[in-house]
Amino acid sequence: MINKKVFVAGLAATMLFSACKTKDLKMNKKEETPAYRKIVVYQVFTRLFGNKNTTNKSWGTIEENGVGKFNDFTDNALHEIKDLGVTYIWYTGVPHHALVRDYKAYGISDDDPEVVKGRAGSPYAVKDYYNVNPDLALNPANRLQEFEDLIARTHKAGLKVIIDIVPNHIARKYEGKNNPEGVKDFGADDDVNVEYSRNNNFYYIPNSHFEIPDNDIPLNGEKNPLVDGVFDEKPAKWTGNGSRKVKPDQNDWYETVKVNYGVRPDGSKDFLELPAGFDQKSYEEHFAFWQDKDVPDSWKKFKSIALYWTAKGVDGFRYDMAEMVPYEFWSYMNSAIKMKNPNAFLLAEVYNPNEYRNYIRLGKMDYLYDKVETYDKLKDVIRGKSSPDGLSDIQKSLSDIEHNMLHFLDNHDEQRLASPEFAGTPERGKPLMVVSTTISTSPTMVYFGQEVGEAGNENAGFGTRSRTSIFDYIGVPNHQRWMNEGKFDGGKLSDSEKNLRDFYKRLLNFSINSPALMGSYQEIQFANRQNNAGYDELLYSYVRWSENQKLIVVANFSSEKTSEFELKIPADIISKWNLKDGEYTLTDQLYLQNKTKLNVSNGEGRAKVKIAPSESFIYEVK
Repeated sequence: MINKKVFVAGLAATMLFSACKTKDLKMNKKEETPAYRKIVVYQVFTRLFGNKNTTNKSWGTIEENGVGKFNDFTDNALHEIKDLGVTYIWYTGVPHHALVRDYKAYGISDDDPEVVKGRAGSPYAVKDYYNVNPDLALNPANRLQEFEDLIARTHKAGLKVIIDIVPNHIARKYEGKNNPEGVKDFGADDDVNVEYSRNNNFYYIPNSHFEIPDNDIPLNGEKNPLVDGVFDEKPAKWTGNGSRKVKPDQNDWYETVKVNYGVRPDGSKDFLELPAGFDQKSYEEHFAFWQDKDVPDSWKKFKSIALYWTAKGVDGFRYDMAEMVPYEFWSYMNSAIKMKNPNAFLLAEVYNPNEYRNYIRLGKMDYLYDKVETYDKLKDVIRGKSSPDGLSDIQKSLSDIEHNMLHFLDNHDEQRLASPEFAGTPERGKPLMVVSTTISTSPTMVYFGQEVGEAGNENAGFGTRSRTSIFDYIGVPNHQRWMNEGKFDGGKLSDSEKNLRDFYKRLLNFSINSPALMGSYQEIQFANRQNNAGYDELLYSYVRWSENQKLIVVANFSSEKTSEFELKIPADIISKWNLKDGEYTLTDQLYLQNKTKLNVSNGEGRAKVKIAPSESFIYEVK
């Protein structure tokens, strides 16, 4: 049964959203400007993207399972990514992180497997922020230059570059061997005899030795001279997720240590907070505010890191676990980045809806993950746990920040969209992708392999199936078939995989060229769920429009049922669109084949729709 109170609230809110959408878009005047088009981010796990090896041995070495390199992102590969409808590439796992491999010939110390997850290591246990992962280079001695060359190739292809910064924690064994002049290592000046000091980079457990977690079996029990049950850390430091134990639990982020930003152990702040009203101030005003302020040492270190990569041509950053770091720090660092590059793309991993606006308005973030709202709702819908009706309420709750909430259905942390644990098949993921891409003005993100149905079925070792492992050397089968030994032409894809990639290409390219998708939104779900024969509970519909384009989106989340019904377009929308009584053609913009008629009579619209299982239409009104 439809919840009328929910729908009425949602309808009121979405009408408000239509009237007061993000002020700075001003689409009626600027909708033909490229800067006001949709952003599409293509996330690649860099060490996996170019790997042609298909062995996929669990816990396999780099020699057994292979690894991708910076140079695998050829001009042709980048062209194909751009042609998919992509505007930014997020190269995940670029900064030099801890891993289990001998690079001593290049001046790199060994990492103890007992504080490395997997063999290839977590990209979020960064060991040296001023260099890059040696696994990714043809010549590890020249690894930084090889990445700089990749930045240049990416820009030449018309794409922008995002990399990770992980301010909350660093590798247990951090060694800044490539620091710029005047930059000291993390912890170099710390007073290790106290738990906390404002300018310490870490929190300490004085007079203690770090202990390896129980049940930690590094390298799956393989013999290694560094595996001796001991990691030399005295005094022990707090662990990355905030654990204050000398011996962290196995599920703690034991491979990392938490960075101190001047937050005392009791949670109080040991630094100046932003004055009232700064949520309404520009990044220039935030930057000016911090110029004469004394800030904790860790703030300065991470600002230097961000500006170092900005100077090398990196166009933006994805910040891991940003909500574990105070938003005053983000104000300090992000405003400095924006002063160097006003168009920098700053994306934060934040999961607490109560903090969204603080990180956007006070922390000066451009975008946050829309994980616990839109992503979780769509996942529940396709798994049969929820009706799509609640999507309207989500749009209501986020109406003032909808542009800042990046949408995704797949990333390195989540179960693959096509996995049995999520949608089950790539085709069942299609209506989710249409809604995720078109329901708001926010950026869309696609994880490499998603567009060819990668299901993450490999037992990689430390990493578990349903997620493509971020800890192991592994191949990505569906993606490898598209890569086709470096031809990047899809030559080994099945027909269904080719069709799926064609669907993504059509959808993403439409989205980046549609002015309506940067315009207004209003749900029409309530009008159609009331007394509408044939309008199934697993259907969802809404409209998007700008001055020159009007769209009607209908998605069928059912994988079994074809629905046939008369779609209603309420009178208030017909009025906003200035449609006179008469007949209009609706043409689906994904395939330009499905057409129907919109009949407007007495100021209300109706259109006959027949929609197959897992099908979606993006009708344009003509």
